[in-house]
Amino acid sequence: MGSNDGHEPHPLRVFFIPFFATGHMIPMVDIARLFAARGVDATVLVTPSNAALISATIDGAAASGLPIHTLLYPFPSAEVGLPPGAENIASVPLADAPKIDAATLLTVGDHERLLRLHHPDAIVSDTHFYWTTSIARDLGIPRIGFHAIGLFPDCVLSSLIRHLPHLSVTDDVHPFIVPGLPHPVQMVRPELPDFLRSENTAIAQAMSALTEAEKGSLGVVVNSFAEMESAYADYYYKVDNMRTWFVGPVALADGGEKASRGTAADGKAMANRERCLRWLEKQRDRSVVYACFGSWCYFSEAQLRELALGLEAAGHPFLWVVREDGEEKEWMPEGFEERLGEKGLVVRGWAPQVAVLGHDAVGGFVTHCGWNSVLEGVSSGLPMVTWPLSTEQFINEKLVVEVLGTAVRAWEGFRSTEEGEKEVVKAGDVAAAVEKMMGGGEEAEKRRVIARELGEKAKAAVMVGGSSYQGLSRLIGEIRDWPQKINGCDAASG
Repeated sequence: MGSNDGHEPHPLRVFFIPFFATGHMIPMVDIARLFAARGVDATVLVTPSNAALISATIDGAAASGLPIHTLLYPFPSAEVGLPPGAENIASVPLADAPKIDAATLLTVGDHERLLRLHHPDAIVSDTHFYWTTSIARDLGIPRIGFHAIGLFPDCVLSSLIRHLPHLSVTDDVHPFIVPGLPHPVQMVRPELPDFLRSENTAIAQAMSALTEAEKGSLGVVVNSFAEMESAYADYYYKVDNMRTWFVGPVALADGGEKASRGTAADGKAMANRERCLRWLEKQRDRSVVYACFGSWCYFSEAQLRELALGLEAAGHPFLWVVREDGEEKEWMPEGFEERLGEKGLVVRGWAPQVAVLGHDAVGGFVTHCGWNSVLEGVSSGLPMVTWPLSTEQFINEKLVVEVLGTAVRAWEGFRSTEEGEKEVVKAGDVAAAVEKMMGGGEEAEKRRVIARELGEKAKAAVMVGGSSYQGLSRLIGEIRDWPQKINGCDAASG
């Protein structure tokens, strides 16, 4: 805010409200830390169990002198039939994920109470919390949206919602073109997110409210960088009249907490971290395949078995992160870990992904194409094997495979976002895809060159003077000038 009395303006206070999913919380907290590094008093509104996932990052940043804090509010577990402490999509069975969405709608009162009590200078809110737009309007402050995905998938989804091209095909095997985009994008219906395939999801039912909330926002803060997605910033403004600020890749500016992002700082997580990094130190540069499918991945035992055999058959050292479901499943091929010895490492639960991807030993990334993982792979300058599973991940795949040219698909058969439609990918397909990524030949080398160049651009974007550094500067400047802008409008209208 401006001041005419010779004193420095008071620090801006910005509240950040992430959705109850690890893939949303990690980048939102990273963005809050970036604001704090510029002198903004940053407060993250979070529920108790989710606070444990971000405490290492928040505490580390605060200990270094940054003005960043958390503010707790209750999660309505009992009201939606979830046990105490189940507050994140990653912590509940797949069948209970809709209960997290239902709980989201019950947080309106707590958000309004805290925002009115503390009256920050601005709100950065996940798109799920659409009611924060009207609260911000009442308080006379700007609300900035956060989508947890990049502008490429955002624009593809916007075109799908506007034009409904998937309704023009008669079955699930005929492709259709997504209209009007800067690059040609072709899809089939099974690759669509569930809210476009069904009108019964919570997101589908709230889509109108979400859209209106975005229109009432100052704009959208984006975890990406202009050198990768500038064409889609132009498209987004032209078609949706929505302003955007690139501030990423935010994982590159995490202040040294790479090895603890996105997990409770407990003994098991720290042991996993040390185990991964110690094992990587023994491997040759660019020799390791890193395979991880995010915090919300459910593979059948048959698929886990084929994946294990495929990674083994590919012949490269690999570090594979397997979701921990609380019970040991009988999927592992007989003698698998014994045969691997030091050539492979299977980690159950959490692994320090950003630190692993940035290690010199890692040469390629097998990923589910969640946006955070895609961006972390790009930032690390690595080629990828894509294995999308749900939500917008098939769209993200098209960016890295078809637009950027840094990745290959794990297989070319029938693929779907629906759990019941998924086919088991055979070990031979897994091994072949890994070889395309890690092997020799002109195409593989071309992907590696493009990936390295894009990784350098990502790193440059977040440095002082880089495109994302400047994007954050412009956004903070707009928040600071907001009262003057509003008062000027009021005076003009009066």
